[in-house]
Amino acid sequence: MKKLVLAYSGGLDTSYCLKTLFQEGYEVHAVSVNTGGFTPKEIEEQESKAMHMGAASYQSIAALESFYQKIVKYLVFGNVLKNNSYPLSVSAERIVQAMEIIEYAKKIDAKFIAHGSTGAGNDQVRFDLIFQVLAPTIKIITPIRDQQLSREDEIKYLKSQGIELSWEKAQYSINQGLWGTSVGGSETLTSRNALPDEAYPSSLSETKSAKISLKFEAGELIELNGKKSDAVTLIQELQDLAKTYAIGRDIHVGDTIIGIKGRVGFEAAAPLIIIKAHHLLEKHTLSKWQQFQKEQLGSFYGMQLHEGNYLDPVMRDIELFLQNSQEKVNGEVFITLHPYRFELEGIESPNDLMNASFGSYGEMNKEWTAEDAKGFIKITANAHTIYRNVNKEETK
Repeated sequence: MKKLVLAYSGGLDTSYCLKTLFQEGYEVHAVSVNTGGFTPKEIEEQESKAMHMGAASYQSIAALESFYQKIVKYLVFGNVLKNNSYPLSVSAERIVQAMEIIEYAKKIDAKFIAHGSTGAGNDQVRFDLIFQVLAPTIKIITPIRDQQLSREDEIKYLKSQGIELSWEKAQYSINQGLWGTSVGGSETLTSRNALPDEAYPSSLSETKSAKISLKFEAGELIELNGKKSDAVTLIQELQDLAKTYAIGRDIHVGDTIIGIKGRVGFEAAAPLIIIKAHHLLEKHTLSKWQQFQKEQLGSFYGMQLHEGNYLDPVMRDIELFLQNSQEKVNGEVFITLHPYRFELEGIESPNDLMNASFGSYGEMNKEWTAEDAKGFIKITANAHTIYRNVNKEETK
């Protein structure tokens, strides 16, 4: 039989792929990659469905730590928010999922690999790019994209094969992971309508404000409220805490890889709090020009990651820059959680460049004289004065 690895989630599209590929004579090995979106119970259900529909095997790959080390920590170092809002929740996950799946395909010597992406979204590009670069000899099969199937066509086929599972489409499409949850619905297909409260996975259950603190060491989160742990655990604990305030909701509007505009809701309490807290700490501990260059490179890094270009060597170059920039990003950030929002109060850091011994902004100076200031200002004005005199420009 023809050995094939299928990127499998247990939903309608990947279930159609599994069944039809099995019927076509492939030895289908279903693989799901857990980047924070599946509970143990859901993994059991995925395995049961896969084996029921003819899979030769099912494998769930735990990739939370890999996801953090390869991608999430650099999104924090770069303060990456696409279009100043979206923390790249789903797009970042897809890169790691694709890499884990292709490694598994190589491990079992599969000659084919398949996924359930349609021809109208970003994921087809992300999966195919990773697969083609890392395993150019493995053939990619995409039944949904190639056959241009409707949801009704897929359900009809599965029923004809005796698969009578419930395929009712939920009113809202939820994709959950370590770095946030995307939310799609009829409202996000428009340019006008907002998502209602019930569309988001977490409802407001806490109305009393609470103070929390995040501690960073070399740019990485190491403590939540004085409790040390690994970064993945701290992200999950902060998410559980902050989601009760319904924090981190927004709708991202951006340009898709295939050239059309897209709109998607998301809920990302922990990512937004961590990025904003980390950014505040950087404002105190990095130089002006470090911050300037990081903004340019962080934005570029996020754009390339979103479009599936993770394997370009420039990404490793940027990661080295971002990593090196974090040496002095140490300290604690103090935050207050409120319903639907959070407030950054301030920081404490041994590397705080806002050192009062050198002078207080808008107050008194201690390290220079009035004559020093006048001379500095005069020299600074020279370039402007020369330009205007040479070009005979008058004040407009």
